Amino acid sequence: MPQKKYGAREIAGIKLERWPNPNPDRDYTIDIDFTEFTCVCPRSGYPDFAVIRINYIPDKYIVELKSLKLYLNRFREESISHEAVTNKIFDDLKKLLKPRYLEVVGDFNPRGNVKTVIRASTG
Repeated sequence: MPQKKYGAREIAGIKLERWPNPNPDRDYTIDIDFTEFTCVCPRSGYPDFAVIRINYIPDKYIVELKSLKLYLNRFREESISHEAVTNKIFDDLKKLLKPRYLEVVGDFNPRGNVKTVIRASTG
């Protein structure tokens, strides 16, 4: 069996990381677009492509971007619905960061003439 490439090894062992917020006394917004997100449709097995948009106001922590990139790439071969994956990303970031505000948007490419946009956010 061929050895996994270094990227696949990094993705397999990824854990989301957080860093201290350098400005916890101020409200400011962090916008992150992950433009090459993929997962697999649990019904058809076809790939789903999306832009994942993360918008948050940090409190004590910010997400470390390389760990976020590898975390999002781990869904590439996972069989999961648009709704489930968007909400999983939201839940994992909310638990890790405990931000003042968080929104995760899964903006999925049309397939079969149907476009889906999923939004999960705090109050």
